[in-house]
Amino acid sequence: MARGVALSVFSSVLFALLYYYASLMTPMNGEVVFGWRMLLTMPCLGLFLLYSGDWRLVTALFTQVKTRPVMWIGLPFSSALMAVQLWIFMWAPINGRGLAVSLGYFMMPLVLVLVGRFLYQERPTRLQWLAVVCAALGVGNELWHAGGVSWETMVVAIGYPLYFVWRRWLGNDNLGGLWCDMLLMLPVAAWFVFATDSPMAAFDERPLLYLLVLGLGMISALALACYILASRRLPFSLFGLLGYVEPVLLVVVSLVLGETIVGKEWITFIAIWAAVALLILEGVRKMLAFRRYPFRQSAHHQAPGSHGS
Repeated sequence: MARGVALSVFSSVLFALLYYYASLMTPMNGEVVFGWRMLLTMPCLGLFLLYSGDWRLVTALFTQVKTRPVMWIGLPFSSALMAVQLWIFMWAPINGRGLAVSLGYFMMPLVLVLVGRFLYQERPTRLQWLAVVCAALGVGNELWHAGGVSWETMVVAIGYPLYFVWRRWLGNDNLGGLWCDMLLMLPVAAWFVFATDSPMAAFDERPLLYLLVLGLGMISALALACYILASRRLPFSLFGLLGYVEPVLLVVVSLVLGETIVGKEWITFIAIWAAVALLILEGVRKMLAFRRYPFRQSAHHQAPGSHGS
């Protein structure tokens, strides 16, 4: 478990480093950085699947494509939903919208609570409902003072739950599905990288980019591998709690890059952070219950198949 905790925290640090790393890759824009990340990360994930024995998930998915015609539409849509999230993760810190995206990551688990209640008939606990109320207060403050929640926040807070729901319905919510999503992104990623008049001009202008691009792929692949390994070593409840480390670090990175939380925005952030704190408290309670009665929950313990970043 200690190794699992270390791997989870390390993966969060690496994803936060990626958030900052994008700002180092000038004069490349967010689309080009996203393209290079996909072109280098997807092959690395494929090698990891081969090494870990999970390539069978990919072959099983390809078999489904032959027998379920809906997969011809479902898989490209799943890939498109994921591509938007991976793009905005690289685009936001370059364009001074890191805080807005990090707020979306904080709101995402609260949206998932509502999705579970109204779509899957799950019963949220009192703490979960209280967390939703706190989040609603934060969103209400944003609507009142800013006239609306930023589109970057909404893309993350709503886009990821939509992606998770779609993958569950499609049956590709595993590592094989994630790899296929990345595979289908490659044409778009390649277009972002090579469709410009002089795709290598940035490298001629700044030769250090050769090393930075390689580092981008290595950090991205290592972060994803650590995340997957951590998910297999930790109880689901503890793994979920450690997932809140990343958005905290994203806020720190955004502040380091020069963004600021203005006076009226503090109410929104504090309300959302209070909601997340309540979810963490709920997770601690579940984790303690798991330790007391592991036989009641072991059947429900499964590793997530993808990561937010």
